[in-house]
Amino acid sequence: MRMFGMGLVLCFSLIACAVVAQTQAPQEARRAPVQPEAWQLVLRANGARNEQGISPLWWDPALAEAARQHCLRMAAEGPIAHRYGGEPDLSKRAADAGAHFSLIEENVAVGASPTTIHEGWMNSPEHRENLLNPKVDRVGIAVVASRGVLYAVADYAHTVPVMTQTQVEAAIGNLVRAHGLKLLADSSDARAACGTDRGLPRSLSGPEPLFLMRWQDSDLSHLPSDLVNRLKSGNFRMASVGNCPAHDVEGSFTLYRLAVLLYDTAGTNDVRPIN
Repeated sequence: MRMFGMGLVLCFSLIACAVVAQTQAPQEARRAPVQPEAWQLVLRANGARNEQGISPLWWDPALAEAARQHCLRMAAEGPIAHRYGGEPDLSKRAADAGAHFSLIEENVAVGASPTTIHEGWMNSPEHRENLLNPKVDRVGIAVVASRGVLYAVADYAHTVPVMTQTQVEAAIGNLVRAHGLKLLADSSDARAACGTDRGLPRSLSGPEPLFLMRWQDSDLSHLPSDLVNRLKSGNFRMASVGNCPAHDVEGSFTLYRLAVLLYDTAGTNDVRPIN
């Protein structure tokens, strides 16, 4: 943790594992009141990101609530910090507020106005890196007036969509289909294999697969490279995809656990593929 003095006080922290600047509040912000001072900081941040060719940040109510809770604590304590005695760390605070993320970082400051706070963040290499990080896509900011100054907290994150088990399996299934394989209608074996740490489940409802891969990730837009190589080999014609709760997740980061079973044609003549 570092302190910087430039007419205001800043504190930096980073926790990791996952256009034209916005001139209008996104849908989330329009549905819930946003502090004018906080929104000024959002607009300034997106203006700076636009100058660098970085996508704008979208308002996240859960991150804003986490920022608000910590900002109130900062104003009560006086000296700013990222964590006080008895307070959860950043990732836990954000998760408790309802945020889902694969990467999260935070800027805090105390200053005379939103302008001086933004300028202080931009003039500090660490804070500037947080604010301009192209890997984050959401922000929640809180500002509290106390002792004649403004206390500010900005929580930035790369969000992870909240998906049902069926939705997760469908997303991965589409990636598998793109390699020419058909998916089995029954995913029970893949789900059972997902829940184990090694080997296959003791009892299978269908034929035994020739290949099994398990992995955990927050990004469902791609498959592991080893699995892709197997799919490209031409040795498999059918697959089953299973999703289950993630194992041994550190902190409050959102991860999805997957298992993909691969079969050859002969071994799956007696099972029904998804149309």
